[in-house]
Amino acid sequence: MEQIILAAGRLPRQPTTLYGPIAAECVSTSFAAAPVAPEATQFCAAGTKGRAHLGAPGATAGVDNCEGDFNVNNNTKFYIDGAWVEPIEGRLLDVEDPSTETVFTQIAVGGAADVDRAVAAAKRAFRSFSRTSVAERRALLARIVEEYAKRYNDIAAAVSQEMGAPLAFARAAQAGIGAAHLQEMLRVMDSYKFEWMRGTTRIVKEPVGVVGMITPWNWPLNQITCKVGPAIAAGCTMVLKPSEIAPISAVIFAEVMDAAGVPPGVFNLVHGEGPVVGAAMSSHPDIDMMSFTGSTRAGILVAKAGAETVKRIHQELGGKSANILLKDADFATAVPTGVLNVFSNSGQSCNAPTRMLVPAERHEEAIELARTAARSVVAGDPRSENSNMGPVVSKLQFDRIQALIRAGIEEGAQLVTGGPGLPEGLSHGYYVRPTVFAGVTPSMRIAQEEIFGPVISIMPYESEEQAIEIANDTLYGLAAYVQSTNLDRARDVGRQMRAGTVYLNYPGFDIGAPFGGYKRSGNGREWSEFGLDDFLEIKGIVGYGA
Repeated sequence: MEQIILAAGRLPRQPTTLYGPIAAECVSTSFAAAPVAPEATQFCAAGTKGRAHLGAPGATAGVDNCEGDFNVNNNTKFYIDGAWVEPIEGRLLDVEDPSTETVFTQIAVGGAADVDRAVAAAKRAFRSFSRTSVAERRALLARIVEEYAKRYNDIAAAVSQEMGAPLAFARAAQAGIGAAHLQEMLRVMDSYKFEWMRGTTRIVKEPVGVVGMITPWNWPLNQITCKVGPAIAAGCTMVLKPSEIAPISAVIFAEVMDAAGVPPGVFNLVHGEGPVVGAAMSSHPDIDMMSFTGSTRAGILVAKAGAETVKRIHQELGGKSANILLKDADFATAVPTGVLNVFSNSGQSCNAPTRMLVPAERHEEAIELARTAARSVVAGDPRSENSNMGPVVSKLQFDRIQALIRAGIEEGAQLVTGGPGLPEGLSHGYYVRPTVFAGVTPSMRIAQEEIFGPVISIMPYESEEQAIEIANDTLYGLAAYVQSTNLDRARDVGRQMRAGTVYLNYPGFDIGAPFGGYKRSGNGREWSEFGLDDFLEIKGIVGYGA
């Protein structure tokens, strides 16, 4: 899903995330390869040391300077039981570059039979992998970290092309946060207590079993690694269904797992659509836990399907996060930073601070600062150094955002800047104009619905108590933000937020903080030891020390 510290007035060229800037200490120097050139947004062909340009399916791949290997053929296969295999029920699905609206490759999408095969492999592997030592699993995770570093640029390039992230952002933030999660789990394993004595009873934390994982397209590596990392650490085996909209980075991640020597069946990947593959996983009797990140609507379906087998349901869902600027906040910094936080990743972050609450007497001041900040954002080609915001991921997403922008206008919100249509100078690609609304009231759709695009709503309040009430007046509870020059005051308001993570005064990145939501933003927590906890069962062996 998360805070950034940005210079007021513009998005940074070197990116941060809504989880915060990727601090140098969180990503080891082994990941600090040379800057990626624009042509690196394409992929490497198998067995080559050149960069393969993938055009329409069936096109001849051209090669230029690159490091690393990328096996294009694996796009149309699944990774099951330690091997790339042909689908049982596969059909081809186009993968589109949202910056150009063109198909650049295809993947195979499977069905229930493919899920059955992957789950059977995971179930077989669990018998032995669940009994490995912590030291053995840590050594495996360390090899995964090493292999991830080797494919770091390929992962960033894939994310940039499949979901339109600016290349520098894809490299430093998208690929970077994946590396950070894996390294954090190594740190956690060094001190995590898997078992201990209480009197004569042995308390043991054991792997929950076979885990089904469904991950989204907006932060592909963040969500894959903050599930796979703790699953490996716990001794679980797994079946991953990445988003079919942005699947290529997941293919590369599966290649990382293979190169690291993950035992057959421990990690399996099946591409597919949610109503088919996702549903088959959620209802599968041999999957013990579902870890799902995505929309609340889809999360409800996963929970319902999993209820029949009473499996554990671990969910990180939608958000509509409030950013309360208290009366004493430094508006010259707090307003632009909040606006640009929303526009980071083209607004496609579940914890984006999309509702900016400001004192009514400072509403006009906030409007002018927000207008200036929004107009500093340049939407355009993710490969260009002249733009700092890419497209949204798909036409479906673009159309939904456009509809909500129109709804804001129709319901009487003040359009400060932006609005419907493509940004000036662009004729194709799913680009959204950076949009600021003001005078927004709690009943408006743009104040209640998750837009998932570069759209922010400024909402005036009359008192601190009303601000807290408005902030909590949402179905969601993923994140909240408070800005004040008085830290004690910010702390007090933060404690009153009904949200899983509260960010005070745009703090720095903390990979060790728990992440997850209240209310309809989900169940359970991810990141660091909090994520590991959710992949474990607790057993008491009574009489162990008698």
